[in-house]
Amino acid sequence: MSFKTAVVILNFNGKDFLQKFLPSVVKFSDSAKIFVVDNFSTDLSIPFLETSYPQIQIIKLSQNFGFAGGYNEALKQIDSEYYVLLNSDVEVTNNWLHSLELLAKTDTQIAAIQPKILDFNRKEYFEYAGAAGGFLDIFGYPFCKGRIFETLEKDLGQFEEEYPIFWASGACLFVKSSIFHGIGGFDDSFFAHMEEIDLCWRIQNHGFKVMYCPKSSVYHVGGGTLNKSHPFKTFLNYRNNLSMLFKNLPFKFLIPILFFRLILDGVSAIKFIKEGSFVNLLAILKAHFHFYWLIPKLSTKRSTKFLGFNNLYKKSIVWKYFIRNKKEFKEL
Repeated sequence: MSFKTAVVILNFNGKDFLQKFLPSVVKFSDSAKIFVVDNFSTDLSIPFLETSYPQIQIIKLSQNFGFAGGYNEALKQIDSEYYVLLNSDVEVTNNWLHSLELLAKTDTQIAAIQPKILDFNRKEYFEYAGAAGGFLDIFGYPFCKGRIFETLEKDLGQFEEEYPIFWASGACLFVKSSIFHGIGGFDDSFFAHMEEIDLCWRIQNHGFKVMYCPKSSVYHVGGGTLNKSHPFKTFLNYRNNLSMLFKNLPFKFLIPILFFRLILDGVSAIKFIKEGSFVNLLAILKAHFHFYWLIPKLSTKRSTKFLGFNNLYKKSIVWKYFIRNKKEFKEL
């Protein structure tokens, strides 16, 4: 049975988050059907859902496919016009979903939308994973309106207009189902991290838009599954970022940009050495060697259209932030 919007929550051993945040999702998502996709949890997530939320449909996966593969597997089974991919550690607010649906109707070229993402623990501040919409610099470094590297801005009403963005956060990603499937969904070889940026880049390569919707607000805990400093997260971020650049950059820019990116990754490695974080240093080295090993496979995934390149921030956010001391988006 087809319906308009499906709110799809991917869960892995997240019973506590479900218990805490599902009430807001159920309360404020009455126009949608809610699904929880279980990524082969070993906690009591499924018994909790079956007992406390019998109205929510559970999709049980046979193994942990990660963020990208988990959603790809589940969304094949959900027939709706729109998907909202929602982290289990997100609190939604009144009219969050209606505002996203209204914006999607204004332009048939809109493929994906992100709401305003605020910090659950400091509600007056933007949250790291998305803030007021994501952007990407010429060397593949992501940043946001409201968040550049570790600097989070206070929400003072400075980002209250709807505008195109480069990427929408996977913490709360509204996406048109026909376009999601039409471009092949997430790249499940990413497992987790950067897959939503890669998806949004491919969306733009196909001539569609990604938008920010300030009338929709959600609050995100962040780091609920994997802490920011975890070496596996470091590995995924570095490997997947290189893979994304390889797949989506026009050929004439590919080698020079990758060359400079490798230098910048070397600087990051030196920083980890100075901090005594040798596990993260090893994670970067492992990420690079795995990327080189993946190049033959990635070559078959390279885009044939490169429209998204026009929407990159053509300067270095690393230079702006660390050398020029530009900490807020308005200063760029």
